[in-house]
Amino acid sequence: MAGPRTITAAEDVSQVSSSSKTQTVVLAGNPNVGKSVVFGALTGTYVDVSNFPGTTVEIFHGRCGGYEILDTPGVYGVGSFNDEEAVARDVICTADAVVNVVDAVHIERDLFLTLQLIDMGLPMVVALNMADEARKQGVAIDRDLLEDLLGVPVIETVAVRGSGIDELTRRIADAREGNADREVEAKLLPVAAITGSRAAALLVCEGDETVAARYGVTAASPEERDVIYTRRRARVNDIVSHVLTETTQGAGLGAHISYLLMHPLTGIPALGVLLYLIYKVLGEWLAGDVVGFMETTVMKGYYEPFVRGLVGRAFAAGSAPHTFLAGEFGVLTMTVTYLIGVILPLVAGFYLLMSVLEDSGYLPRIAALADRSLTALGLNGRAVIPLILGLGCVTMGTLTTRILGSKRERFIATALMAIAVPCSAQIAVISALMSRVGGAYALVYFAVLVVIFVVLGTVLNKITPGVSTDLLIDLPPLRVPRPQNVVRKSAMKVWHFMKEVSVFFLVGSALISTLQVTGALSWIQAVARPLTVSWLHLPPEAATAFVMGFVRRDFGAAGFFTMHLSATQLLVAMVTITLFVPCVASMMVIVKERGWRYFTGLVLLSVSGAFFVGGLLTRLLETLS
Repeated sequence: MAGPRTITAAEDVSQVSSSSKTQTVVLAGNPNVGKSVVFGALTGTYVDVSNFPGTTVEIFHGRCGGYEILDTPGVYGVGSFNDEEAVARDVICTADAVVNVVDAVHIERDLFLTLQLIDMGLPMVVALNMADEARKQGVAIDRDLLEDLLGVPVIETVAVRGSGIDELTRRIADAREGNADREVEAKLLPVAAITGSRAAALLVCEGDETVAARYGVTAASPEERDVIYTRRRARVNDIVSHVLTETTQGAGLGAHISYLLMHPLTGIPALGVLLYLIYKVLGEWLAGDVVGFMETTVMKGYYEPFVRGLVGRAFAAGSAPHTFLAGEFGVLTMTVTYLIGVILPLVAGFYLLMSVLEDSGYLPRIAALADRSLTALGLNGRAVIPLILGLGCVTMGTLTTRILGSKRERFIATALMAIAVPCSAQIAVISALMSRVGGAYALVYFAVLVVIFVVLGTVLNKITPGVSTDLLIDLPPLRVPRPQNVVRKSAMKVWHFMKEVSVFFLVGSALISTLQVTGALSWIQAVARPLTVSWLHLPPEAATAFVMGFVRRDFGAAGFFTMHLSATQLLVAMVTITLFVPCVASMMVIVKERGWRYFTGLVLLSVSGAFFVGGLLTRLLETLS
């Protein structure tokens, strides 16, 4: 296996094959066609992963014999509609060969992309996947005739069982250009003379303005694009009419369950039950019990004392090196504790959950149900998953924003979670504190958060540049997830994420330790006191709680346990600390996922917004009382 390698630019993808004798083979296909399973079957577990430049879209790459295999995001067409399409476009256009994974159950839908790839002049092999499910549903496909009509090798596969994978591996060497539309091909010639690429020429002729701008040419009009699309759809229909020798509509138990899950009267209660179970498992059990045991019992109970003992042999306790290495925020103590005790359980749970929802086919149905209510906030139905998981842990919720279709949606969702969604650990502490003053104040607390959530989402929807994606989603058949596939896919993603995020935690820990060693942490507390006392009307020691809020949200809330606060002061303190910045763990993940500019703006917004709202709430409550 080649060593880890990060793709640094769209053009650099083309250098994968030129930098060595290895040919680049790209997997392409619609969402939910089993492409990732085909990738795993071809490459095993020996893969690398990197974010495509300027995006959070992950590109998996591994080896299969003498080939470098790259897995692209699932798309319905090659173009520039969203980040996933743009990444798939740039990777596919520079491939030595393409393996187009087609869902045999939905061949009429998937062949549209197949014919587009053929019109692009790319050497290709078609993997007709889920052939067993097609037969179960009475769909019989003439594979030999399909191969003749497309002009490229077609191999039947059942990737989850490994069936057909060996043949697919052998036939990659037979990849060739297919039977392109001659009329469309004629239109490409003048443009291809300028772009030097038939694939780019087709995208220009289909109105792709991003590709056209790269080559300094004018993209085709929507009317010209529609002519190509109409011809391609007609070709798909003609091919399907010949290769589908028998189809039956098998409305079995799965179809009836799918209908119930999609109907509002039954689907919404079912979703509510699922979200409750997700919150109980991930939000309370995983983020509470498991993380609590790993962080407190294992890491702080055994690991940190052991490390401090070792470091103490070399450096005196309280010295700068000891504080930097093994202090409260040390790179060998807090960093490792957070990575192993907090992040690893959360990330493993998140990826296991997502793999189960993906493999079962239920995730697209959740998105469809929640779509309408989230549209006003600039999001679509997919955002319901990160928002709910954000209640368990903002770190987990931020990770989950990868399922959203555009940078704009990830921008909005991350900000909403970081500012207006308290994590489960913080909720537990706040609930204990609010129980001191009665249910009425607790209701006011949650009402304020709901208002902030809606207002912030509405404002971000208005001012955030770009266009949110519509919920264009395929509804795959419901199926029982295969444990082997779920575990393998989850383990691979967890491993690569932990390798990447470790660097960010080291940097964050080193920064906080430096502030502590230099005395800057005490200075920050002193500077904050006039704000907390004069503006929020809280005791002077509240400044320490807010500083601790930078480290952990629940630590910040817990800092108010020993203070003697009135009911009004407690409500103000809890609202302010909730709207305050997320913890170090979440901040480091936000830096990794969104970048330093976004992180800086988010911190400024959350800190200023928290104190602004807290001050207004103070004066409103004092006026009413």
